[in-house]
Amino acid sequence: MHHDETLNRLTRRAFFSQTSAGLGAAALASLDTGSALAAARVGGLPQVPHHEPKARRAIYLFMSGAPSQMDMWDHKPAMADWFDKDLPESIRQGQRLTTMTSGQSRFPIAPSIYKFSPHGANGTMASELIPHMAKKVDEISLIKSMYTEAINHDPAITYICTGDQLPGKASLGSWLSYGLGTENENLPAFMVMTASWSGRKEAQALYNRLWGSGFLPSKYQGVALRSSGDKVLYLSNPDGIDPHVRRRMLDSLGRLNQETLDRIGDPETNARIAQYEMAFRMQTSVPDLSDISDEPQHVLDLYGPEVTHPGTFANCCLMARRMAERGVRFTQIFHRGWDQHGALPKDLPNQCKDTDQPSAGLLTDLRQRGMLDDTLVVWGGEFGRTIYCQGALTKDNYGRDHHPKCFTVWMAGGGVKNGVVHGETDEFSYNITKDPVHIRDLNATILHQMGIDHERFVYPFKGLDQRLTGVEESRVVSEILT
Repeated sequence: MHHDETLNRLTRRAFFSQTSAGLGAAALASLDTGSALAAARVGGLPQVPHHEPKARRAIYLFMSGAPSQMDMWDHKPAMADWFDKDLPESIRQGQRLTTMTSGQSRFPIAPSIYKFSPHGANGTMASELIPHMAKKVDEISLIKSMYTEAINHDPAITYICTGDQLPGKASLGSWLSYGLGTENENLPAFMVMTASWSGRKEAQALYNRLWGSGFLPSKYQGVALRSSGDKVLYLSNPDGIDPHVRRRMLDSLGRLNQETLDRIGDPETNARIAQYEMAFRMQTSVPDLSDISDEPQHVLDLYGPEVTHPGTFANCCLMARRMAERGVRFTQIFHRGWDQHGALPKDLPNQCKDTDQPSAGLLTDLRQRGMLDDTLVVWGGEFGRTIYCQGALTKDNYGRDHHPKCFTVWMAGGGVKNGVVHGETDEFSYNITKDPVHIRDLNATILHQMGIDHERFVYPFKGLDQRLTGVEESRVVSEILT
């Protein structure tokens, strides 16, 4: 046997690389010594969770562009008598407007054209646009009183995803990956999907900072699962490179990285070692994850007819359930096209058709598998929309501008109460009248359900103890929790 190969087989690194864990997983697991959950997870902090978690994992269905709350969940029947009348100044109260409507001479009220009806034990009102989720109102907590300071898309979505309107902070999923690790050493703790959409095609861009790790080590950033080609970029071996050759290449690269780590001590080098090892294991785990041929027809039917088409929201929801089964800590699905400044009656029904049945199907699927109790599901966007029309108004056509002062989010599973409606807005769906919930409160609540105290969960950076919820006052929305 060649001398170098003999030495390679005798090295500690080679021993670990030939096990299912690999050096990267072993290094990650070593961070977890002392944790009561060490046997059940890979990575994470020894002091986390801070308390008994209600949810082991979370799935975030993010409606990028801002769904119109008064056309879906926030029923305002009195607006029928206000058609084309101006929004009273006593309601607007000089609040900030976007440049898209600040120049309008009028702010004509555009009542929703969609029928609402009561559902569930408490008669929760839901629009005809969401018939499947309407049947789930007894399984969710509906928060009608969300608000934010951001009024434009990029700062607003950056704010809710990372805790700050300015880019550079770590995303929610990265924080969870950092604190809790993963329950599957062969898949990342944080995975992201961007679904196709049927509404307005001029959708807002999504930047990878929304699932980036910011100041946290890069191994905690979200891994994007793609709908075509390599499911994860650069996961396949180049032509002529078989797994055995790739293994030897990684071992050689790992030795060089280890020398660099020993010499310099940069934690990013350790992250690089772990990421290479994870990528090698993902060459097997990701194809298994994305192959839905083993799903029975009755499960596929839950998600709707688009479920077998990669990249659709329905397919992404099914993939999210498969990730949850395999121990992925946090999965986020971005669905674009909700920015209906005009032609809302044309575009909004298509958006709801994309998402309504798959969202309800995901809840049903998780419940039937006994997973909903410890899986937190969140649905919502970055802000809401105005009751007044942007541009021309007719009885059957209108658009709505951005509105940060109130919008709707729902949560389910993972220790969330069933059948709760939290918060109220005025008759114009313009101002919150009861139980306001800031987006920081939402993030604090998500962390709490995962066993994390948002005030104690910090990372030192630039002389500050950074937190997902920042330095402003934030609270857990205990009213919606069991």
